Parts: sequence; C-alpha cells; structure tokens
Amino acid sequence: MASTDDLHSLTRAFSGLGVDEKALISLLGRSHSDHRRQLRKVSRDFFTEDERQFERWNERHILQLRQEFLRVKEAIVLYLMHPWERDARLIKEALHKDIQYSVLIEVAGTRSSEELLGARRAYHSLFERSIEEDVLFHIRGPYAKLFLGLLSSYRYEGPKVNEESAKSEAKSISEAVKGASPHGKVLIEAEDIVRILSTRSKPHLKVVYHHYKEITGHNLDEDLASDAHLKEAVQCLITPRTYFVEV
Repeated sequence: MASTDDLHSLTRAFSGLGVDEKALISLLGRSHSDHRRQLRKVSRDFFTEDERQFERWNERHILQLRQEFLRVKEAIVLYLMHPWERDARLIKEALHKDIQYSVLIEVAGTRSSEELLGARRAYHSLFERSIEEDVLFHIRGPYAKLFLGLLSSYRYEGPKVNEESAKSEAKSISEAVKGASPHGKVLIEAEDIVRILSTRSKPHLKVVYHHYKEITGHNLDEDLASDAHLKEAVQCLITPRTYFVEV
C-alpha cells in the first residue's frame, strides 16, 4: 500500500492557505502507476468511489487546484487520476468547447479496446451520459460516423491478419482516394475508408497501409492530407510515434 508518509504529504499539500505546489509535484513526480493506483484507493478524502466502484477525483480538490495554480493544474490532475477517468474527461472537454478533433483522435487511436471500453464506463459514471450520444449531439454531418466509430470501436487485439482481406481493402481505399478528386467528392464521404479505419485491428491496418503503398507508391496518410481528420486517424492508429513527434 502507499506509505502513510505519502498520504500525510498529500494532505499537507492541500491544507492551510493555498496548495503547496512544490510538495505536490515532488510527491507525484517520483510516483509510478501502481503507486498512484494505491494512493487513489487509500486516500478517500481525495478520491471517491461511486456505485460502480469507479475511483474518481473529489471535485472539491479539482476546483482548489484550478483556483490555486492554473499553470500545472491540468498536469497534476490528469497525471494522478485513473486513466479511464482521464480519457473520459479529455473526451468531454474536447466535445464541449470548440471541438478538439485531434484530442478525440489521439484518445481513440492510441488506446486499446479495453482502455476505450473503460473510458466509456468512466464517462457513464462521471457524466450520466454516454460518449456515443454526446458525439452524435456535438458532431454533425459525415464526420459523426467517423468519430462514433473510432470512439466506440472494440477492435480485435490479436496478431492475426487476413492478407487477402487487407490487400483488397487497400485497393478499395486507393480507388476511393483516386476517385474523389476528379469528381469533386470529399474523402470523408468514402464509406470504405471510414469503415476500415473505425473497425479493423491495428495490425490489420498496418498491413493495409503496406499494401496501399505497394499499389499506389504513396503513403496512405500523405494521400489523405486533404482531410486532416482522416490523416490524423491513420497516423494515430498506424504510426503513433510519427504523429506525436510531429505534434
């Protein structure tokens, strides 16, 4: 279990006038995921457990951090909270301001199926709504189907890939890309592209990516450059390191 000294340090950091920023950063900066999970379980003054046994930040402390030091509030809060709660809050915030499509893509594209399922469970607990209904409420038009698919997908996580299927889908995507420009169509309206990106496993998509380059001589994300959301989705799903280096 997390040490008593750590709990006392956390409590002292929030006590008195203001927040002891240095003590808080020192404590959390040397922690690791297991340590943070233990802190959430034993420090009930800072984390509460709802009827679904989901551990969540006490809103009072989030407000205190927001008031005391805006510069590091987000980093501290997001670092310590349960990863499912973190993703759920990121999605909620991305949907309820000027929509931050990149945040939605980054969460959807870089999490496992279980992690995305956990985020959807956390969203229920935190906001008494589903991610799916909020996506459809805030995102209209052809992009609604893409983002609904990306955020609600439960992809196969195993290593097996059907080569023939991947090759066929690479050809379908290449035909969709090739046919879009001359006819004045937009890529997001190509149903095959949206379906493949939002349902196929990541190993499968990597093989599709490979076959696409064999067929066209180009990288798929480069050929989707006219649609930033599709390009980012491909990069987060298939080459996330490249994507985050650029970001």
